[in-house]
Amino acid sequence: MTKNSTRLGAGVDAAIRRHGEETYPHECCGALIGSGGVVTHAEPLPNTTEEGPRRRFLVRPSDYRLAEGRAGELGGELLGFYHSHPDHPARPSQFDLDHAWPTFAYVIVAVAAGRAGDMTVWFLKEDRSSFDEGTLNGDNENSDSDTAPAVHR
Repeated sequence: MTKNSTRLGAGVDAAIRRHGEETYPHECCGALIGSGGVVTHAEPLPNTTEEGPRRRFLVRPSDYRLAEGRAGELGGELLGFYHSHPDHPARPSQFDLDHAWPTFAYVIVAVAAGRAGDMTVWFLKEDRSSFDEGTLNGDNENSDSDTAPAVHR
């Protein structure tokens, strides 16, 4: 796998989409667990934001520890996080940029009217100024725009 490439293993794509649909109209969030850029498990995490789960998600330190522990149980590592954007595009927001950590993959699924749609993956640039869009499952439908500043919310 290349540096900005992520592959979702069997059932992971469907699990993330289902989680986004189940939590709609709120954002869902979870951990991406696997190794070598291949996600083998999507671990749902609680959305505990106090800003309103309709437009934000928060991974608390205790949730982060839970995700790392789950990764160890599954023989993998924490590769990143996923979340949904209800009625917004699958592009990072300013909030996403402000709370991103380097080295992780960030999968975003757009959920419109309760139905999961576009799914993208993003990686924080080294200078933390914006995200680079990665390749998800060998596909990059938006290859014309390889970088994204925060765009909404």
